[in-house]
Amino acid sequence: MLKNKPRRNFIKRTTLAGIGVGFGINGYSVNTAQSLTMKQDQRVGIIGLDTSHSIEFTKLLNTPDPIPELAGYRVVAAYPWGSRDIESGSSRIPKYIKEIKSLGVRVVGSLTDLLSEVDVVLLETNDGRLHLEQALQVFKAGKPVFIDKPVAASLSDAIAIYNAADQYKVPLFSSSSVRYIQNVQDIREGKSIGKVIGANTFSPAHIEPSHPDLYWYGIHGVELLFSVMGKGCISVVRTCTDETDMVVGVWEDGRIGSFRGGRSGKIGFGGTAFGDLGNANMGPFESYSALMVKIIEFFRSGKAPVKSEETLEIYAFMQAAEESKKRGGTKVLLESVF
Repeated sequence: MLKNKPRRNFIKRTTLAGIGVGFGINGYSVNTAQSLTMKQDQRVGIIGLDTSHSIEFTKLLNTPDPIPELAGYRVVAAYPWGSRDIESGSSRIPKYIKEIKSLGVRVVGSLTDLLSEVDVVLLETNDGRLHLEQALQVFKAGKPVFIDKPVAASLSDAIAIYNAADQYKVPLFSSSSVRYIQNVQDIREGKSIGKVIGANTFSPAHIEPSHPDLYWYGIHGVELLFSVMGKGCISVVRTCTDETDMVVGVWEDGRIGSFRGGRSGKIGFGGTAFGDLGNANMGPFESYSALMVKIIEFFRSGKAPVKSEETLEIYAFMQAAEESKKRGGTKVLLESVF
């Protein structure tokens, strides 16, 4: 394992190669970050009403008495599409159109209409295949954007999205809500068990045929793993059956982290982190408010709380797991999927 050192920063090299533009704050122009900081009252637009997240986020922002961290941001417009050929998403849209209208949101007929009416964007479409096309329109309009999971339905599209955000100098942030479970953040920050030396996580891992297996639902448990382990995974091995997924990753410093996903049954979101000062449980997931606070902080500052290198490594981990499955459970290096 040690022979793999020193580790090449292949993710950063891949994503930033050829861009060649000068950035100020967190990869974005100083003017962009300053203007975001100065603006307090912001109009929020939502893309995609095929997920419950759109409704839950709107309820948090459009309540008559939002928590102080969310004050000044209100969802004013939504574009409903969205999945058209994923029944679990498209079937929700008529219901969610009615519900979001009841929360004081105008439903518009195009992305062009949406982007003309808002200052910042929540890209909530649950179909990752649409994200690159939709995100490009947002970037060209110069609107800071949070992209809900999955960032895309392929690693190549995820890389393209981050490249485009850099090219257009538009702030971009993506995360699963489980990252901001309080005890997960305490573990990451070294407050509870010291240095993390390993972790096991679990979550549902239902499969949607249009996406790589873990991109659809397993992303939650995988992001939970990276939330406490951090980036630096170099290889994965995946074992799966019709009911269960098991992916074991090896980090460059010799640590081992694993993700277990279940296809059926009442599987929650959680796991165990192992530290040099003890162990700690992760979870349970209780609400979206912690993530929304981070999103609004991001909109105010223009600075994503999760670096692009870590987010893209999560998708490389899942892509490598997909390759390991195709190869009968053999080890796959993350660098090879780039």
